[in-house]
Amino acid sequence: MSENRAVTFTEFGDPSVLRVTTVPFPSPGPGQVRVRVAAATVNPTDLGFRAGGRPLPDEVAPPYIPGMDLAGVIDAAGPGVSGWAPGMRVMAAVSPWLPAGGAQQEYRLVDVDQLARVPDGIPLELAATVPMNGMTVRTALDMLALPAGSVLAVTGSPGAIGGYAIQLARHEGLTVVADAADADAGLVRALGAHHVVPRGRSFAPAVRKLFPSGADALIDAALVGPPALAAVRDAGQLMAVRPFRGHTERDIKISLVLVGQHLHEGSRVAELAGLAASGVLTPRMAEAMPAERAAQAHSRLAAGGVRGRRVLTF
Repeated sequence: MSENRAVTFTEFGDPSVLRVTTVPFPSPGPGQVRVRVAAATVNPTDLGFRAGGRPLPDEVAPPYIPGMDLAGVIDAAGPGVSGWAPGMRVMAAVSPWLPAGGAQQEYRLVDVDQLARVPDGIPLELAATVPMNGMTVRTALDMLALPAGSVLAVTGSPGAIGGYAIQLARHEGLTVVADAADADAGLVRALGAHHVVPRGRSFAPAVRKLFPSGADALIDAALVGPPALAAVRDAGQLMAVRPFRGHTERDIKISLVLVGQHLHEGSRVAELAGLAASGVLTPRMAEAMPAERAAQAHSRLAAGGVRGRRVLTF
């Protein structure tokens, strides 16, 4: 039996609670594979999980293992599994709110309906940045169901979700208005935004200057909340990636993306992987760090200004 190293914590708190410890080595059951994890991404969700921002199911006990995105190589396949074999490079989004723990462990069991192949030419560290954030945007766009030519505004455009929102929306024929500080304007244009406007208080007025009636919809990746509504037309839509704190106005429909409901849609992750391989999506990694530096990765993410994801390697 091999060891299974994992980023763990036994009590909620700041990044100092994180440790690399050894947890049980898993054996795949029917419909599962065991993935030797090469890379697991650190997301804002992990910070909330570590801090105790959401109640845990009774069956989830310490040590807790954070992480939702992983990429690695299949190490073993369970009974009855076909089409997935040891040696295949794969990626997936998994839930840390399960007894098995999250992605930040050396070996993780993954249901086959969660898996997607990592295309040749994409390093595993970059592949790990795609599943959760990519599925968040894919789900948001599916929920919005905007026809080609519609105007989509995006906040938090230089970040991981914002960047994918720009690229997927443009790929689907939407006109994209994205926010950015001066230092990030070039990056946001390179990602494909048709219009780049200032972030912060000037955002909504700048959108209205370009489109006097307002954008048809907005993906609020920066968690601007109620002030962002001014950028949206009457009876438009706002897509929130965290619970919206406030009230709507002018019949604007506010919806919440719950990516945790879509973790078993590996075929959709595979579509995103194909778009990454073709250059439509740009996986962005800020830094690859050994798992032992998880606390530092959490602190740096909490400080803000991250362009791309930090990835823990095993």
